[in-house]
Amino acid sequence: MAMNRGLLPMAGVPSQAALEVRAGETLVILGGSGSGKSVLLKHMNVLLRPDRGEVRFSGENLAALSELELPPFRRRIGMLFQMAALFDSMTIFDNVAYPIREWRLLPEAEIPARVSELFGVVELDGTEQLAPAELSGGMRKRAGLARALALGPEILLYDEPTTGLDPVVAQKINLLIRDLQRRFGLTSVVVTHDLHSAFTVADRIAFLHKGQITFDGTPDEARRTTHPLLREFLDAAA
Repeated sequence: MAMNRGLLPMAGVPSQAALEVRAGETLVILGGSGSGKSVLLKHMNVLLRPDRGEVRFSGENLAALSELELPPFRRRIGMLFQMAALFDSMTIFDNVAYPIREWRLLPEAEIPARVSELFGVVELDGTEQLAPAELSGGMRKRAGLARALALGPEILLYDEPTTGLDPVVAQKINLLIRDLQRRFGLTSVVVTHDLHSAFTVADRIAFLHKGQITFDGTPDEARRTTHPLLREFLDAAA
């Protein structure tokens, strides 16, 4: 698979076509339950490895790298998991500080200031000493997002970021995704079946069906599409 400098092409689903993620954009991957959205996302940072195909980033085929070779690339790719994946035994502060300590990025005395900065970015001030169980669903998403930002990634992967949230909280998460893209120049990949979220955050939409990308276009092109699978999905969810 050819690669142009500054782009982030990725493959790994059972399809012959490549999915290309462009630097600085928010790509939304739409699809129904069981279509392979989360599996595709986990191939992008090699939490899963493809049976065939390649996952290319900065000229490297990540799928061909050993676990010892992957960390420098994984550090550049943050991920917000569907249920935030916070450590229940840690405070929210320690959850966000965890990757900073793991990578030894800062002296311990400087970590509180960095964590406080991240809490400000995701508008979660005042929750540092709470346990994950004490947070609402939206607050847990924000805490997970703060942790995903802790290493200063170039790319953020979002797995169903609005699942389980009421419409008001979901919209706040959508606007935060957009704000982070503008503020930090992030490249974002958002996996969702939430159409409102998709059309709020997307620069481009790809539709995944049975492990294959069957549509790739702008939000306006998606709205006007006559592609039978995507049209059926959009009409059913309307």
